Amino acid sequence: MNFCESKLRVRYAETDQMGVVYHANYYIWFEVGRSDYLRMFGMTYKDMEAQGIIMPVIENHCRYKQSAMYDDMLTVKTSIKELSPAKISFLYTLIRDADGVILAEGETVHAFISSSKRPISIKKVNPALYELFLRAKE
Repeated sequence: MNFCESKLRVRYAETDQMGVVYHANYYIWFEVGRSDYLRMFGMTYKDMEAQGIIMPVIENHCRYKQSAMYDDMLTVKTSIKELSPAKISFLYTLIRDADGVILAEGETVHAFISSSKRPISIKKVNPALYELFLRAKE
């Protein structure tokens, strides 16, 4: 299974008064990991949108294990869990670099839709992109 590692440092604006990261920021970090993962295989969201393909989030969840804190260096490890012509799901593991502790694990599921917001089969609309995702998943 291919995966991508993205490095982040927790910014003060991402935390509460106690220096603990606000829970919704984990989903922003997952997006960083997902974007870097696509770039690793030569594709960006911008490229896909230019081709009329959009990947909205249709499901997400996160299991919080320990809190990330202000100024922590983190790694988001991203991989593809499942791929079908209609949707794709990504897995994320958020790790604190200082001690290797897993802070959170998550998943996002995305539909493939056209720029006119209609569901599409990525395998039919863009076979090359579908093949790229298949290779990335291996």
